Amino acid sequence: MSDPRPRRTVTRTLPARKRIALIAHDGKKEELLEWAGRWQETLADHELVGTGTTASRVSRTLGLPVQGLMSGPLGGDQQIGALITEQKLDLLIFFWDPFAPQPHDPDVKALLRLAALWNVPVACNAASADFMISSPWLSQSYTMTIPDAGAWVSDRSSE
Repeated sequence: MSDPRPRRTVTRTLPARKRIALIAHDGKKEELLEWAGRWQETLADHELVGTGTTASRVSRTLGLPVQGLMSGPLGGDQQIGALITEQKLDLLIFFWDPFAPQPHDPDVKALLRLAALWNVPVACNAASADFMISSPWLSQSYTMTIPDAGAWVSDRSSE
């Protein structure tokens, strides 16, 4: 049964300097490194965070600082999800491999669900990442709507 209550939203303004997550499954790491190399100058203007091996390889290959989290299967996807819910992440670039089953598929699905819920732009391949990273909004502040978490909690606690 659907919830008849209206969904309340608030606004969030992303800063001109974005916090960008870089994630790639094993079969897509080389593709992400190639993509990041093409956009190295642009990425250098933003704060980067990534999971496990992806973060260390991007940092080592491009010489850019990347905050490294745990590997995806060890909780890194959930750490990225936490950054999304805390509104500490602005863009998600996640080159996932549609041909390789992942042992942490539920975590991946949860991460993508959180990105959709919190209105975080997501790129899942080089073409969508090119469009996102070349957007004029990348280097400007951007105001968007997100769920009003306070109202959501309040509605449920008053039942």
